[in-house]
Amino acid sequence: MIGTLLQTDLEEIIRRKDWVELRAALSELDPPDIAEIIVDLPQEDEGVIFRVLPREVASAAFSYLPLENQEELVRSLSGEQTQALVAEMTPDDRARLLEELPAPVCRRLLESLTPDELKATRDLLGYPPGTAGRYMTPEYVALPEDVTARHALQLVKKTGRGKETLNVLYIVDGNGKLIEDVRLGSLVLADDEVKVSDIEDRPLVSIPAMATGEEVVAAFEKYDRVALPVVDGDGRMLGIITVDDVLDFAEKKATAEMQKLGGSEALDGAYFEVGFWQMIKKRGGWLAALFLGETLTATAMGKYEHAIEKAAVLALFVPLIISSGGNSGSQATSILIRSLALQDVKLRDWWRVFGRELGTSCTLGVILGAIGFFRICLWHWMGWQDYEGHAYLMATTVWVSLVGVVMFGSLVGSMLPFLLRRLGFDPATASAPFVATLVDVTGLIIYFTVASMILRGTLL
Repeated sequence: MIGTLLQTDLEEIIRRKDWVELRAALSELDPPDIAEIIVDLPQEDEGVIFRVLPREVASAAFSYLPLENQEELVRSLSGEQTQALVAEMTPDDRARLLEELPAPVCRRLLESLTPDELKATRDLLGYPPGTAGRYMTPEYVALPEDVTARHALQLVKKTGRGKETLNVLYIVDGNGKLIEDVRLGSLVLADDEVKVSDIEDRPLVSIPAMATGEEVVAAFEKYDRVALPVVDGDGRMLGIITVDDVLDFAEKKATAEMQKLGGSEALDGAYFEVGFWQMIKKRGGWLAALFLGETLTATAMGKYEHAIEKAAVLALFVPLIISSGGNSGSQATSILIRSLALQDVKLRDWWRVFGRELGTSCTLGVILGAIGFFRICLWHWMGWQDYEGHAYLMATTVWVSLVGVVMFGSLVGSMLPFLLRRLGFDPATASAPFVATLVDVTGLIIYFTVASMILRGTLL
């Protein structure tokens, strides 16, 4: 249906103000598809969609919208409509929305919630951003430990409507302490009179409320669950985190790491949400640091000014040498940062990585050096460049230099993430531009050192 229900068709229906047809067209779509259509519509038409949708469908579609679209709709809809949408949202989605709204709007919406909704939302807002407590929802089914499977199914039918998920049910004692969880399928297949606490199922796995987002993602990857319970320090159950919430966090985390790898601070929101001066602040600091680092390249060039004056042909290959070192370092850094994030590589594996990169980078340097060697020789054979009569010595210089520079760049790029992680910093801050800047300087030193040894008595 979404393939045939084009944006232009919806705009035409809205233009005709045929609300019956609009409601009928949207009623056949799932909430995520409705949200996708809303994002593509002009801003003035977004509110119309929500005015014709049933409340439950509108609230579900609203929760799938990007935050900037949610904020636009909150401002465009009437107070009563907005309050209805927010009241129907799950507490975790509601908390994340209220966290980003301007204070007056947030206060007005909080005042519109029922006491139970307000308590659930404020409980979530009380946890630090990026923790399990902020991402959890209190909408789950809890079962007393002493009820039978038959009674438990009756409780699920009675209390399960509107809960975040019914795939997993949680068994708690009289004090709210989490004892066990049981899958709905296991409960259905159990004997009617067996106690729920005696049903054999998977081992219990829970997450502390103050666990970081990275720890939550790691737990889901390790245990392959669709939902995990969140507990306090005494083991009392507070809520659950579902896999869709984890995907949201993982996407934000990956975005931040990609931005850091590009040589800037992670942005606090979508590109167009970040203000002009905030963007300058996020990018300017890194650019200034990298610029100062590159000034060392000019200093290194100045040190070898005499050698360049004697053999100007040396300057032809400076960009080739330093770019090869920077590229190899950036490759190694990107690979190791991701491997550390996925826990494919542990801190204790640094020596294995060092040995592997030593062999890999040496081979890559030889390959690149061979390409450079034959390129110089080809230009000499074709008569396009004579290299001051010493083409083969110049080609050998480039070959040996590339081996050294690529090895140095790869080793620095692979070891720097380990060092930063060991010091407690985010390895993503070992950005590719930072490594490239460092290798630029050392690449010049390696190149001119090799040249002074091979070309001594000829060009130098």
